[in-house]
Amino acid sequence: MTAPGEIIHTGAAEYPGLDRWRELPLKQQPDWRGHPDFQSAYGELSTNPPLVFAGEVDKLKNRLAQVAEGKAFLLQGGDCAETFDDVTADKISAKVKTILQMAVVLTYGAALPVVKMGRMAGQYAKPRSSDMETRGDITLPSFRGEIVNGFDFTEEARIPDPKRMVRAYHNSAATLNLIRAFTEGGFADLRAVQQWNKGFMENPAHAKYEQIAGEIDRAVQFMQACGADFESLKRTEFYAAHEALLLDYERALTRIDSRTGQPYVTSGHFVWIGERTRDLDGAHVDYLSRVRNPLGVKLGPTTKPETALELIEKLDPEREPGRLTFISRMGAANIREKLPPLVEAVRDSGAKVVWVTDPMHGNTITAKNGYKTRRFDDVMDEVRGFFEVHQAAGTYPGGLHVEMTGDDVAECLGGSDVIDESAFDGRYESLVDPRLNHKQSLEMAFLVAESLTKVS
Repeated sequence: MTAPGEIIHTGAAEYPGLDRWRELPLKQQPDWRGHPDFQSAYGELSTNPPLVFAGEVDKLKNRLAQVAEGKAFLLQGGDCAETFDDVTADKISAKVKTILQMAVVLTYGAALPVVKMGRMAGQYAKPRSSDMETRGDITLPSFRGEIVNGFDFTEEARIPDPKRMVRAYHNSAATLNLIRAFTEGGFADLRAVQQWNKGFMENPAHAKYEQIAGEIDRAVQFMQACGADFESLKRTEFYAAHEALLLDYERALTRIDSRTGQPYVTSGHFVWIGERTRDLDGAHVDYLSRVRNPLGVKLGPTTKPETALELIEKLDPEREPGRLTFISRMGAANIREKLPPLVEAVRDSGAKVVWVTDPMHGNTITAKNGYKTRRFDDVMDEVRGFFEVHQAAGTYPGGLHVEMTGDDVAECLGGSDVIDESAFDGRYESLVDPRLNHKQSLEMAFLVAESLTKVS
C-alpha cells in the first residue's frame, strides 16, 4: 500500500516514449558507457530511494504558478558547480543563510511571497565549451564537474568515472537532509534572519541600505508586538534545483508516481535545460518534455522569438501554470535589445511562463591576472535591464537566478565592500565560474528590493 504522493521505487521503469532521447543528438555527455563500472553505478541509482517526492514537486509547481501570475517572486541561488568537499554543515548553512537573508529583503521589497530555491543538492555537472583542455604540450578531457571527473589536470583525474554519479547522489541526499533540518527548525526563524541582516548593516559601506533595513526591522517588531504567530514563521519552504545536464543520472533517478502513473525526475524539485543543450530536436528537450517536474530553459542572446515559442509548445503543450520558466542570460550589453522580442512574442502568444533573469553568465570576463570573473556593476545593470524590459512590455519580472555563495570569497569584482583583483590569489575558490560572495549577494537583494518596490 502506497501513501498519497509516495513514489513507487520502480527504478528505470518502462514508460511510453521515455527513452526516445537515446536515439537523438546528445550533447555535453561524458564517454563512459563502455566503462566497466557504468552498469553497476546506473543500476544502483535506479533502485535507490528518490531524493525528492512527487508531492513536493507538485507543490513547487503551484508556487511557480503564483509567480507566473505576478503574485510571488522566485529566488534561485547557489554554486556554479557544487563540490564533494563542500558538503559540510558550515558550507551548506552559509548558503541557506544567505538565500534566506536575500529572501527577507526581497519579500519586503515586493510585498509578495518569495519562492526560495537553491542551486544545491545536484549542481555537480557543468557544460564545457570544448571537450578537451590543453596546457602547454598536454591535452586532456575537460573538467565536467565532480559528478563526471576530477578537477586536477592529470590523466587519471580527468577520466570520466560513472561511480561519481553514486557519490553525487549520496552527497545530494546529505545536503537535502541538512536543508530540511535548517528550514524546518529555528534556523529559518524570521527574527533570526533579520538579526543577520542587521549584522550586514553594521558595515559603513552598506549605509545606503539603512532605510530599507530599518523598515524591515520595524515591520518584524510590529508583528511581534501584535502577537503574530511566530511559530509559523520559524520554518520555510526551500526547494532544490540543478541543470539536468547528465541524462544518465536523471534517467536513473526517474520514478513513476503511484498516484498518477506519471514520471518524475526525483534528483531535484526543479531542473533546467542549459543554453548549450536546448536544441528542439535534441535529447535534453525530448527527455524533459516527458517528466512532470517544473522546468527551466536558459535563453541566451542568440535566441529567436520563434525558438522560444517552439520551446513552449514542446515543453508545455498544455499551458500548465508553473510548468515552464524562461531564464534569460543575455549580458548587460544585450539585455535591453535582445530580450524584448522574446518577451513580446511570448506575451502575444498568451503563454504564461515565469520570466527569470540570470545576470551572471552573460557578464563573464577575464581579469588582468588571468582569473575568470564578473563585475558586480555589470551584473546589476543586467538586472535593471531585465526590469526595464518587462515594465515596457507590461509583463512580470518573476525572479533572480544567481551564482552565489555564503562564504567570504573574492571572485567577482566590485560591490560596496569592494573586491579587487588583488584578493583573487587568496580567496578565489570556485572550480568553474565566479560567484557573488555573501556581502555582494545581500547587496544585490537590497538593490533589487528597490526595483521591486517600484513594480509592486
